[in-house]
Amino acid sequence: MSRLGEVIAPARLGRPFRWLMSASWTSNIGDGIALAAGPLLVASQTRNPTLVAMAALLQRLPWLLLGLYAGAVADRLDRKRIIVVANGLRVLVVLALCTFIATDRVSIGVVLATMFAYGVCEVFADSTAGTLLPMVVKRDDLRTGQVRLQAGFLTANELVGPPVGAFLFAAGMVWPFVTQALLVVLAIGLVSRMELPRGGVRGAVDTHIRADIREGLRWVRHHAAMRTLALVILTFNVTWGAAWSVLVLYSLDHLDMGPVGFGLLTTASAVGGILATLSFDRLSSRFSLATLMKACLLAEVLTHLALALATTGWVAIVIMTVFGAYAFTWGTVSVTVRQRAVPTAYQGRVGSVYVTGLFLGLVVGQAIGGPIAGRWGLTAPYWFAFAGTAVILALVWRPLDSIAHAGDDDPDIV
Repeated sequence: MSRLGEVIAPARLGRPFRWLMSASWTSNIGDGIALAAGPLLVASQTRNPTLVAMAALLQRLPWLLLGLYAGAVADRLDRKRIIVVANGLRVLVVLALCTFIATDRVSIGVVLATMFAYGVCEVFADSTAGTLLPMVVKRDDLRTGQVRLQAGFLTANELVGPPVGAFLFAAGMVWPFVTQALLVVLAIGLVSRMELPRGGVRGAVDTHIRADIREGLRWVRHHAAMRTLALVILTFNVTWGAAWSVLVLYSLDHLDMGPVGFGLLTTASAVGGILATLSFDRLSSRFSLATLMKACLLAEVLTHLALALATTGWVAIVIMTVFGAYAFTWGTVSVTVRQRAVPTAYQGRVGSVYVTGLFLGLVVGQAIGGPIAGRWGLTAPYWFAFAGTAVILALVWRPLDSIAHAGDDDPDIV
């Protein structure tokens, strides 16, 4: 393996990890293309704010409706086959949309239906994909593997994909979605090369899937460290959702940044994530997981305070760069901690609890952020987020030490 290849995917992580990483990066480019092309397609069909908001909601709604079910399925059946089938259905959904566009029969109704159907497939594909890393790398290498997957997400989904998607949409409305479908097909081919145990990770299963879901919820409820981490993710996403729900108005009307300035905020967060990627190995070798978790959550508290006080666009851009850096670090560390603590047979169900909690927090936060801003001004959601996260962090500061080392002495962790 070349020196560059060794840096990107160390040989000790094994061939299955390289197939997983390649598939993840490929599909993330496709998702990044859709990240820009999807809203442009919606805007081409309607300027109704309610319908525009509905498009984003319909893609998140399946996580709330089916997230726990998808996690249970991932723990019952052949995980590689679930990903192949779910991604295959994603391709069919996108190709159906391409047909409507190419025949000039597309409408906002078709777009909204596509968003929901694609979201349903995504729940099963992504819920299961999140269980593969602990199956293909050693426990001590989870952090390294997670960094590589997160780096691919940042680069492909947030930096490379969106501008390519916007360019392809300008060239022709159908082209970004054709490209996305081709990339998902390629990702299917890559993940199918992975060598995994055949059948479900639990062997023969004779329980009802509802019992499996209850068992997963019960596991989280009785595991003190993972229960606390789940509550942290839920509550911090309520405050984050409230603040970020008015970010566009905050940047346009409070900071007078204009549309380009608003775009720079998103770019700044991606740049911060890339910088964190480059420095993560050095940070993780110098500081413990607990220290990194505390630093990230403290940075979240201070970010909300800084945005509440900011009055100029360039200050907000600096803040968003810092946000991108600690958000990447937190995402990598928190997922690593969870994967280290959860037995393989529970990865799907426990992971789905976290993702469902994340989206539930965002939905609740977005629902209250607008009314807070309407009543007390555009900076009010940031003051709310600052106060809320400060209180939560004070409550979990000491438990974070035990959370970071959950499962270290558990003989059932494989």
